[in-house]
Amino acid sequence: MNRIKIIVITILTIVITTAFKSTIDLKTKSLLNDKVKLRIPAEFDIMSEELLKMKYPSERRPTLVYSNESGEINIALNLTQNQASQQLIPTYKDNLVKTFKNLYPSAEWISSGVENINGKKVGFLELVTPAINTEIYNLMFFTDLDGNLLLCSFNCTKKNVEEWKPTAKKIMNSLKIQ
Repeated sequence: MNRIKIIVITILTIVITTAFKSTIDLKTKSLLNDKVKLRIPAEFDIMSEELLKMKYPSERRPTLVYSNESGEINIALNLTQNQASQQLIPTYKDNLVKTFKNLYPSAEWISSGVENINGKKVGFLELVTPAINTEIYNLMFFTDLDGNLLLCSFNCTKKNVEEWKPTAKKIMNSLKIQ
């Protein structure tokens, strides 16, 4: 009987601690001249110019990057010069899938598709790509803004994926275009 009580108490403790697991506090930010609203972790700040240049050495770096203090977890936005419309979002999704499959043949694909988020078609790719010394979880999502393609991405190291993957999806689902 004592053994059963211990097992029940252990199970209840696990259930209670799991139910009250700390969640990541998200705050809605108005971005890109108030044309985009996106929920971003409250403790994230805009990435410094020097870290931005280190992490994204190409001159085609994102327009805006929010990051945690260590720079391991990022949310990037890039308003490209590529023309886009709601009708082109499925085509962009197909082309980006092909591009990433060519760039990262060893990537672990989780999903891709087009969803309606807050009244807009939003394409997305979800995959884990190789990097030096680790693997990176990526959730890229995109739509049109003022006739151009808006690319957004969430990424974190694979060691953080269990904690951050649900938050990444909340961030994507919070996207609002004004």
